[in-house]
Amino acid sequence: MRTSSLVGTAAVLSLGLLGCGDSQPTEPETFVIPVYARSAESLNFGTHLVGAEENPPVPTDADGQAVLKLSSDGTSMHYKVITNGLTAITQSHIHIGPVGVNGPIVVFLFGFVAGGVTHDGILAEGDFTAANLISRPAIGFGATMPELIASLRTGGAYVNVHTVANPGGAIRGQVEEHGPTR
Repeated sequence: MRTSSLVGTAAVLSLGLLGCGDSQPTEPETFVIPVYARSAESLNFGTHLVGAEENPPVPTDADGQAVLKLSSDGTSMHYKVITNGLTAITQSHIHIGPVGVNGPIVVFLFGFVAGGVTHDGILAEGDFTAANLISRPAIGFGATMPELIASLRTGGAYVNVHTVANPGGAIRGQVEEHGPTR
């Protein structure tokens, strides 16, 4: 996880230019070379989903991936949920909660499909904004994109996929920040 930022300042370079022949030296010229600030925070997030990460753990060979990309202006998130080996998938979400702790749903990524679907590959893909987030006052989550992004960057959010057989979640993964940076 990257949290530091490079703060840029303008560098000033003075050069004295000497004339040729009999002419007098000129006044030094000043050149300003800007150095731009660049955020070290990534727009990319993701996780590998496995049964062992669920609470309680689910014994399964099924797995998946969740890939998230924040828009450059920070107002929307593109997501893709990929599954392998699951049957009767009912839903998928992002939850707020640290490793090993079940937390509340803050955004739906797939479903609800009562009877479930069986699918290997891309289960769901789309975009969400703050309008899609669910406020959770009990944990201090006010349903803003900056709050969600902070949880993703600090390991305080996870994605899971639920099935008919495992309604509390079949596979899960803690979201992590990935490069490249902005």
